[in-house]
Amino acid sequence: MEVINIVVAAAAAYAFGALWYMTLAKKWVAASGVACDADGRPSNPSKAPFVISAVAMLVVSGMMRHMFGRAGIDTLGSGLVAGFGLGAFIALPWIMTNYAYADRPKDLFWIDGGFAVIGCTIMGTVLALF
Repeated sequence: MEVINIVVAAAAAYAFGALWYMTLAKKWVAASGVACDADGRPSNPSKAPFVISAVAMLVVSGMMRHMFGRAGIDTLGSGLVAGFGLGAFIALPWIMTNYAYADRPKDLFWIDGGFAVIGCTIMGTVLALF
């Protein structure tokens, strides 16, 4: 049932991301520079970012499950710590590096980086539950 575990963990991180970005939508739009219409919604309402995000969550969850299996991470606490560690010490520095070279606003770094850290923590916790 590893596939179900991977899908549930990906869905949990994706759902958190939906809440995170809905809550921070105005700040994210301002920091990202995405063109918006008069209602404050992106001018190009493509579904592609949502599909790409869902696929990315599945890829990350699958690799995290593989890594957890190889490392013997199988308790709630160890899954939480490992997920946090992957987010805070791999994903976050990578985002920081990209945004530094692209001269992106610090608000965007904290919003996107925060999602990476908390999303990985959630994913790791869910993976360890099964």
